[in-house]
Amino acid sequence: MKKKVGFNLRSICGEHIIVAEGKENIDFSKIISMNETSAYLWEALEDKEFTADTLANLLTEQYEVEFETALKDCSELLVNWQEAGIIEA
Repeated sequence: MKKKVGFNLRSICGEHIIVAEGKENIDFSKIISMNETSAYLWEALEDKEFTADTLANLLTEQYEVEFETALKDCSELLVNWQEAGIIEA
């Protein structure tokens, strides 16, 4: 998987928000907000292909969490990102 072009993380009033840039990505029907952990993952994936395993490894390096727990959470996160339309296979 990889991030779709034109979706960038911005910090707005202390919130981590995904902003769509470029006319092909303009859709104001939803706002994509990220917590600190998902924002960390989003930034760490800049221009890289990734899997749930990739994300889980990043989490275990940054936080005190077991790989299996991180993998489960990252698998769910990827589903959410796919549904939001900000990543592609």
